[in-house]
Amino acid sequence: MKLITAIIKPYKLDEVREALSEVGVTGLTITDVKGFGRQKGHTELYRGSEYVVDFLPKTKIEVAVSDDNTDQVIDAISQISNTGKIGDGKIFVSSLEQVVRIRTGELNEDAL
Repeated sequence: MKLITAIIKPYKLDEVREALSEVGVTGLTITDVKGFGRQKGHTELYRGSEYVVDFLPKTKIEVAVSDDNTDQVIDAISQISNTGKIGDGKIFVSSLEQVVRIRTGELNEDAL
């Protein structure tokens, strides 16, 4: 089992959610986060004065999937999130040792 964490642009969330549903993902967790990568933020003009925006709004998606479904989920996220511009985001894949569904006590693949 894998935990896939994707950091994407917020306006891509609905499209990514739909693509994940199509590849069989039944649940995910979304968090609004702020951060920066290579783009290092940007400058904006507000009421005549310039200021630096260091942290840009991003959306963090976390999905627990079986090993068999990992590549499909990664492909779906990367294809939809790709605009070809800096700041598209990143995908991190981690191994999950154990998953427990609290309500039923199901374990691992059955709990997904």
